[in-house]
Amino acid sequence: MAPLAGLKILVPESRELDLFATMLETEGATALRCPLVQILPLEDRAAADAWIDQCLTNAFDDVILLTGDGLRHLLTLAGTRRDGLVAALGKLRTITRGPKPARALREVGLSSSLAAPVPTSDGILQALAHEDIAGRRIGLQLYPGDGAQHLVDKLRARGALVYCVTPYRYASEAETGQVADAIRAMAAGNIDMIAFTATPQIERLVKVAQEVSLAQNLASALARIPIASIGPVVDETLRARGFTAAVRPQSSFHLKPLVRAIIAWRQA
Repeated sequence: MAPLAGLKILVPESRELDLFATMLETEGATALRCPLVQILPLEDRAAADAWIDQCLTNAFDDVILLTGDGLRHLLTLAGTRRDGLVAALGKLRTITRGPKPARALREVGLSSSLAAPVPTSDGILQALAHEDIAGRRIGLQLYPGDGAQHLVDKLRARGALVYCVTPYRYASEAETGQVADAIRAMAAGNIDMIAFTATPQIERLVKVAQEVSLAQNLASALARIPIASIGPVVDETLRARGFTAAVRPQSSFHLKPLVRAIIAWRQA
């Protein structure tokens, strides 16, 4: 029998929804797809274009990449400047928060110069803890929202000159009804597990629950249903919302290790 046979898992993935769901289904699970966050190009690209131009003209000493999608969108925004941007990044120290931005660098023939010891904003700060960064010019790729403002503030407090860019946006309003139905299904006991792979999924789920008066239903469901988390960043957001992950990879925080962790939990 397949290791996850009979297990109904809610998969609130965004960009890699079908990939993750298929991986779970291959192991016998029933993956209930619930797209929570859609990543879209910027409507106003002026600030991102200016940041790319700064990178091309050697305005940075370091570049910090928080997400893989961030680098991919920067390369798309660069257009005819794409090769020049890749070359410019190759001359800089690139600092990555986790495996996804490191993988995005490898896709263009580059490698991370410095990896955070844990894939969080605090991990970035730990990687730079013993350096004098006063006066260093740091290009910092952010994601939508203010989740990384702590990192910006800490770098500037240590004297770094931080130049931020957010190269994509989230669009998530269209799926409210589907998300509400998923919350009701969890509350009714029709789902065995939920697996989070990114923090915006949690924020969106909580927001919808509040909008449709299902906040208590969601809280009760997530107190009962095992939560799988892809890694420390998601764990932090869950804790901030009063939830706790029951399943997580011990290292290598991406989809395959998460599936293996779910299988190990099921077989325990």
